[in-house]
Amino acid sequence: MLNKDTPIPLYYQLKEKLTEAIMNGSWPVGTMIPSERELSEKYGISRMTVRQALGEMVKEGLLVRKKGKGSFVAEPKINQELIRLTSFSEDMRSRGLTPDSRVKSVYLQEASPAIQNYLSLKADAQVIVVERIRLANEQPMAFETSHLPIARFPDLKHHVLDAKSLYNLLEEHYHVTIKYARQTLEASLSDAVVSKILEIPHASPVLLITRVTYDSENRPFEYVKSIYRGDRYKFIVELER
Repeated sequence: MLNKDTPIPLYYQLKEKLTEAIMNGSWPVGTMIPSERELSEKYGISRMTVRQALGEMVKEGLLVRKKGKGSFVAEPKINQELIRLTSFSEDMRSRGLTPDSRVKSVYLQEASPAIQNYLSLKADAQVIVVERIRLANEQPMAFETSHLPIARFPDLKHHVLDAKSLYNLLEEHYHVTIKYARQTLEASLSDAVVSKILEIPHASPVLLITRVTYDSENRPFEYVKSIYRGDRYKFIVELER
């Protein structure tokens, strides 16, 4: 039962109990948890308190609500450690998942001033833009938009449609030696287009990641913007002092 004599809020106590049931395997992935009414009666608390606890668990990606059915234990988030530069495909395979990519569009455009700056391009330079949906076990995980200088990769458009991994293609076909990248992460909300692509509700929390990737000669060759599902992904950084 919950302790009503402690200053710890009841909704938080309930959330911790339900979270423990998920973490210790009592409620496997896909399990429908008891209803708000059942939890309210079991723990002697109001349905509003139960609703608050479940809402917090949904925000944390522990539960997923299905309209007209109830709340279910969600798939665990994918952890990515920000230690070394890896491709999406490498990350998924290392976790026993099957990666895949769907190319949404490939087109040429004049590099914007920002892209010119990121990739050290001249004012009239063109880039090839590759928009891809990244999947793990057939579930959309991220939407990526890559910009690469067409002068360096003139026939990329003809190869990228069949490539499962862009980095493998660049390494094997164009002999690019990928050395390092500079990456930024920030919280954002999905717009209507991204929500449809990632199959999530409009204005869902997402992780917005931008990266400039460099080769072995310290030349930038790719600027990519990635939007990851906030309910399926989290990043881990190990800090030392």
